Amino acid sequence: MRMKNMSRNIRNRIIVSGGGTGGHVFPAIAIADALKERIPEVEILFVGAQDRFEMEKVPEAGYRIVGLPVAGFQRKLSLNNIGVIIKLIKSLRMARKIVKEFDPDVAVGVGGYASGPVLRSATALGIPTLIQEQNSFAGITNKLLANKASCICVAFEGMENFFPPEKIVMTGNPVRKEIRKSRLDNLRSDGYKFFGLDEKLKTLLVMGGSLGARTINVGVMQNLDKLRNSGIQVLWQCGKYYHEGASNAAEKSGAGNIILKDFITRIDLAYAVADLIISRAGAITISELSHAGKPAILVPSPNVAEDHQTKNAAALVNKSAAICIPDNEAVEEMIPAAIELFKDEGRMKTMSENILSMAIEDSAGRIAEEVIRLMDSTLK
Repeated sequence: MRMKNMSRNIRNRIIVSGGGTGGHVFPAIAIADALKERIPEVEILFVGAQDRFEMEKVPEAGYRIVGLPVAGFQRKLSLNNIGVIIKLIKSLRMARKIVKEFDPDVAVGVGGYASGPVLRSATALGIPTLIQEQNSFAGITNKLLANKASCICVAFEGMENFFPPEKIVMTGNPVRKEIRKSRLDNLRSDGYKFFGLDEKLKTLLVMGGSLGARTINVGVMQNLDKLRNSGIQVLWQCGKYYHEGASNAAEKSGAGNIILKDFITRIDLAYAVADLIISRAGAITISELSHAGKPAILVPSPNVAEDHQTKNAAALVNKSAAICIPDNEAVEEMIPAAIELFKDEGRMKTMSENILSMAIEDSAGRIAEEVIRLMDSTLK
């Protein structure tokens, strides 16, 4: 166990590790912001994976970040995994050096490649650790770290199946501050103007995450004729990798009711105008849908560990808060299901009410309070 450096004030150094996608990065930033609100003098250092999403977005939010060369293993046997192991060993050495030099009061892991090396190094140095598990099915890294973690913040019921029950705290997943139903209701007109949408038409928002989703994009492209004649309008975030193909398909279809974006910067305005949303079933997306109170058709990604997106979606389907369509059926069924749902306003209203009831308010603040509790515990 390390000796606490008593020459500096407690409550002033936190490491936040993880990232890879917006679903990990934005909650991490929200936690950091909540800590700053409570402890203005706090120093926060982010540790992410080199060349990943966090290396751009964290500095934009005003925080310092350092990168590790860590990467994910290939699921199938591959020679590439030899390189991954080498990167992991190097990352473990770098993480230990970073943690030792920064000497944080608490280390927080939000999931993603960098969380493992950082939290493992922190526990080895006697530093309290907090895990934020976003999904309804725990990831391998968090399960491995759980026994030595000081606190595990979760967003779904039943997580005692994966973690020691005495360490679990139900906090929900942090979402961006601007995504709240009460705020979004007042932004609807602004959203129509911002995207050039018709206020008289119902709006379908289609999004596949910050990088796009192939199945969802193909599902839209192959059903553009149906959408053109549906009487609704579509705001479609396709991701930068799919933008050229999606743009060509939309132009060729002659559908004038399609607004295509590679990436939507004002996601609050997109949520504000949406009457129905088609998306993947990442944990943070589900939390945002809950706070926005928007009915949704979820298409879980098959390319995630332990098929956790299907389990995330099931938590909503079981409460009649969303519809789930398997990835291998989505190209044919997704758009027809959306068009049909627009005809049933009663069901959409019920779905909206049910999903809104699942939102947990101020999740970032709840997690920040747990971090502060761990800080205080080091003084005892």
